Amino acid sequence: MTLILFILILSVLVFVHEFGHFLAAKRAGILVEEFGFGLPPRLWGKKVGETIYSINALPIGGFVKLYGEEGPSSAELSSASAGKAYFEKSLKRRVSVLLGGVTMNVLLGIVCFSILYFVVGIPTKTGRVRIVGVAKNSPAEMAEIKTDDIIVSVDGQKVTEDSQFVKWTKEKAGQTVILEIHRDKDNPCQTESKVLGGMAPKASGFNCRNSNLLVSLIPRPSPPEGEGPLGVAITDMELKKFPWWQMPYLGVREGFKESLVWGGMIVEALKKTVISLVVRGEVPKDIAGPVGIFQITGQVAKSGILAVFQFLGILSVNLAIVNVLPLPALDGGRLIFLGYELLTKKRMNARLEVLINNIGMAILLALMLMITVNDILRLMNR
Repeated sequence: MTLILFILILSVLVFVHEFGHFLAAKRAGILVEEFGFGLPPRLWGKKVGETIYSINALPIGGFVKLYGEEGPSSAELSSASAGKAYFEKSLKRRVSVLLGGVTMNVLLGIVCFSILYFVVGIPTKTGRVRIVGVAKNSPAEMAEIKTDDIIVSVDGQKVTEDSQFVKWTKEKAGQTVILEIHRDKDNPCQTESKVLGGMAPKASGFNCRNSNLLVSLIPRPSPPEGEGPLGVAITDMELKKFPWWQMPYLGVREGFKESLVWGGMIVEALKKTVISLVVRGEVPKDIAGPVGIFQITGQVAKSGILAVFQFLGILSVNLAIVNVLPLPALDGGRLIFLGYELLTKKRMNARLEVLINNIGMAILLALMLMITVNDILRLMNR
């Protein structure tokens, strides 16, 4: 099942990308010789108008064959096809064709995230800060703070946003602070027959105020990586359902925001990858290739269909960003050739362009091999 889902996800990603090129080419008046689902050899094909629509043996993605894509030498011009070749179109239209695939991948990402938010609810500010996780051996765990506790105040200062709480706990690192906490279940301030007197010297000591706990603890000046001074994960948001007629708009709005967030994270990861390759000559350990994505797919599938939609959205945004990188054999590399044409008013030599693209493809395949080896070694060391 993991293999089937893995192939399905890759097929959707690539097919949507190629469908974007197809739509943009049709709109630009370019003759599309073939639009295929899967990769050759062809199993079935039917010509509708000027285009052959085919189903191919390898069910991974698809492809678009444009008339005259490789330059004048690749097109047998005739009166019927005059003006329909890719190389005959304006720079603007050729750019639109190259960006068509990227645009569709971005839209797919937004759609996947939008579906997710439409189903589970819209992130909404609550005006209160809730604990969603407690790290082991942290001051918060020692003080017996629990998941779903609500932080009412820090040293008497009311807390309404997570940024406030983060700021105050950092400022008070190394000092004793008193948190007022609201707890719905297993609240000793509601079950004790009397209020405990005084602040206990232990980290787990507490007092009570209006059924809220008053907990004393000391934020760490130098917490472990990935943890804050107290060792808690917090949020001031909750997923909220709005009237049905508002949910589609709100879902798309949040889906767009989510795409931007993941886009920024992917760009940062790419920067780190490039730096690691150039400076140290190695692939970062947290970069996943086909083997790593296959493994992640199996883990995601266990979490349900919504997790699969989120994973598909992340991969789609990732594919869009990778494709616009200025590397030969990618859409971004082809845009560089069009930029050269814009500046020099001359088209790049077709043979030279093919040679550069082939070299670029070889480099990308070598990089993919390195990442795959890295994936396998990581699995073997587990």
